[in-house]
Amino acid sequence: MTKTTESTRVNRRRFLKGGALAAAAAAGTVSMPNVSRAQTATLKMQGSWGAKDVFNEMAQDYVERVNKMAGGRLKIDYLVGGAVVHPFQVFDGVHGGQIDAAHTVPVYWYGKHKAASLFGTGPVFGFNANEGLGWIYNGGGKELYEELQTQILKVNIKSFFAMPMPTQPLGWFKKPITSVSQLKGLKYRTVGLAADLFQALGSSVAQLPGGEIVPAMERGVIEGFEFNNPTSDRRFGAQDVAKNYMLGSHHQATEYFEIMINRGKFNALPDEQKAILQYAAEAVSSANEWKAMDYYSKDLQELISKDKVNVIRTPKDVFEAQIKAWDGLAAQLAQDPFMKKVMDSQKEWVRRVVYYNMTNATDFKGAFEHHFPGVLKI
Repeated sequence: MTKTTESTRVNRRRFLKGGALAAAAAAGTVSMPNVSRAQTATLKMQGSWGAKDVFNEMAQDYVERVNKMAGGRLKIDYLVGGAVVHPFQVFDGVHGGQIDAAHTVPVYWYGKHKAASLFGTGPVFGFNANEGLGWIYNGGGKELYEELQTQILKVNIKSFFAMPMPTQPLGWFKKPITSVSQLKGLKYRTVGLAADLFQALGSSVAQLPGGEIVPAMERGVIEGFEFNNPTSDRRFGAQDVAKNYMLGSHHQATEYFEIMINRGKFNALPDEQKAILQYAAEAVSSANEWKAMDYYSKDLQELISKDKVNVIRTPKDVFEAQIKAWDGLAAQLAQDPFMKKVMDSQKEWVRRVVYYNMTNATDFKGAFEHHFPGVLKI
């Protein structure tokens, strides 16, 4: 036997022995029982929503995704609006550490800086909510929001955005709104920059959380209101205090949920848990939108058929007056360099993205009317 042959056999034995050991180790790993890992972090999250609001359900959809993906290493305990802090005070609660996280909307804290309302409920430049979320995630919006949080306000908050909300109705009224002149002197509920818009149209505005709207309407504190959508409105009893539901408006054409996390708590988490909090927001964004398609459309039909609500399209002169009022407000807002930068960024996105979408979109309305003639009243 040559030295070469002997060396080859030795190497072969070593290779086979090593392979057998590796296989045995792998088999042992597979056969071991799954052992749950100890929980390492719990975040206490409060929503801005009442227990019956569909938004509370959508917040829980986010919590469920985080908890399932985290496998016990990260857990969110969810509380309804008002459990720890007032629904409009979750910003202060997260910043100050009274709660670790919140499910809310930026417009609820626009009193800290009006730029907050630009991230969801600002001037109408032509983009819908899906296109607006595109701006946030791919057009520079999230970077501008970070600048607002960390450099301008210097708050201890990290945020993610989710759920492109459909256009919010003009709202609920004792008598139908047939002309923009009826908005003058009207005691009306809305929030954020929309409050500035309606004030410019001559209305007297009260900013109230959802749970306080119907009681205010019953007491005559307000004469008309909007909240967000047919499901939320129906669940808190809007149909019991008004029977005219005006659909379509420029006051809040787009909006998104803001998922706030105390930045100190967020930064202390390992990278994989940070990623779960971020990507769960992106996942639930789609889930919330698809749920809204189902819920909102069903509840609108229930409002018509069961609750005998008069559903009406907002008149054209209201849209036109709102656009002009937005022009005036946008000019005022642009005196702030940061707000001008945000609106310029949005317009740049709209000019490119909405041009493509509108130029390319098929005639959906024509197709709908072909298959359902006479259904649309607009």
